[in-house]
Amino acid sequence: KPVPGVPGVCRKTKKKHLKKSKNPEDVVRRYMQKVKNPPDEDCTICMERLVTASGYEGVLRHKGVRPELVGRLGRCGHMYHLLCLVAMYSNGNKDGSLQCPTCKAIYGEKTGTQPPGKMEFHLIPHSLPGFADTQTIRIVYDIPTGIQGPEHPNPGKKFTARGFPRHCYLPNNEKGRKVLRLLITAWERRLIFTIGTSNTTGESDTVVWNEIHHKTEFGSNLTGYGYPDASYLDNVLAELTAQGVSEAVAKA
Repeated sequence: KPVPGVPGVCRKTKKKHLKKSKNPEDVVRRYMQKVKNPPDEDCTICMERLVTASGYEGVLRHKGVRPELVGRLGRCGHMYHLLCLVAMYSNGNKDGSLQCPTCKAIYGEKTGTQPPGKMEFHLIPHSLPGFADTQTIRIVYDIPTGIQGPEHPNPGKKFTARGFPRHCYLPNNEKGRKVLRLLITAWERRLIFTIGTSNTTGESDTVVWNEIHHKTEFGSNLTGYGYPDASYLDNVLAELTAQGVSEAVAKA
């Protein structure tokens, strides 16, 4: 059965789901305000003083970004050399978003490197431990093996996808449906999985979870990945917020 209040039953992602920005300077300047007289404090990226040139001077060259320029991020107010932020952005996913290295505030829409796949969700007529009076939302993720793209650790090399399809569970209550809606947004932004090294098997070049925990055990909590777990829904909402996925952002 479909989940009440959540349209559809399936979401698919493609390899080139979101357009990547090609100009790091433009991205950095979009979120920064130039500081004419910076304080005599450390830039926490290069650890040089803000009143001196960036530690990336002579290492990284970008037209129009002088090494002594300092900027302030618009919302959180943290200050860095512009060249340091350009270096940080250039070393990341280059998706047009910027994350403050001090407070982790996200500017723009953060996207990930999740391979193409399918996310399905529906109700099943069973309850989870700790949620006796509610049905259960079952999420099914399916990602096939494939070839790594330029955003992955080893472009052109095959990656494995062990244990798919993966089944995950939420209670069908108000907070559970909220988590589902945000997980759908995270899936569409390619944030649920990534390609890396498995913590359990040590296998490299394989699909792994990406810092948003899921409950994969149904009916018990023998592994720690099931219910009851009174704090799970709040914890996963915090993890989603840390990835830039919140109800306010999803509605924007």
